[in-house]
Amino acid sequence: MLDPDTVAAIATELAEADRTHGVVPRITARHPQATVEDSYAIQGVWRDRNLAAGRRLVGRKIGLTSKAMQQATGISEPDYGVMFDDTVYADGAEIPIDLFSNVRVEVELAFALEEPLEGPDCTLEDALRAIDYAVPALEILNSHIELEGRTIVDTIADNAAYGAMVLGSIRKRPDEVDLRWVPGVLSRNGEIEETGVAAGVLGHPATGVAWLANKLHQHGARLEAGEIILAGSFTRPVWVARGDTVRCDYGPMGVITCRFV
Repeated sequence: MLDPDTVAAIATELAEADRTHGVVPRITARHPQATVEDSYAIQGVWRDRNLAAGRRLVGRKIGLTSKAMQQATGISEPDYGVMFDDTVYADGAEIPIDLFSNVRVEVELAFALEEPLEGPDCTLEDALRAIDYAVPALEILNSHIELEGRTIVDTIADNAAYGAMVLGSIRKRPDEVDLRWVPGVLSRNGEIEETGVAAGVLGHPATGVAWLANKLHQHGARLEAGEIILAGSFTRPVWVARGDTVRCDYGPMGVITCRFV
């Protein structure tokens, strides 16, 4: 495992890469002994510094929960990161692309919690009871570590590659729609790039919420009422560039559009 000074130094390096929108060499190339626990420790130092600077945590993101994403990244284990209030956009937003590095978009569902959720034995049924509503979302990936050869350790340390999210306007309680069959048809500049259904996320998108509650319990934490949980993509990520317009049709849960400027 990495010593505390190394953990803090890597957190500083990633914060500077975020500030300058740069990319740094893989952590695992420089520190092959680094573990998953090390990577969450790095993320934790980065998170706590942001909170101390006045940013407000609004929720968590779960990543790598579908076969599509695992095959796209070569990583087979889910991960999670934190989301701050200044990273949330509404449908129709114009998003400055220069805020991010290695910019890609994913199709997801997000869940707002009505009640706290805590492991270690949280089930899908527990998660569904705790959820207030589901809402369609696009995740904007923001990777500060070189992509080639990266491992789960690299990704977690980089806040699970989270950059921002765009939330739709249609909200559904879990008993109002079969969340497994919510579709996603993602277009860029009018051309369909990816399609999928939400069941691609662990068989049911809310399963990821239960997984996260159990994972956080291992780190002495829980999910709190009011948090937004971004449950993981059910399509592969789509690269975007300045000037691109992205549109995703979620069927009964509406449409999201945004433009990168």
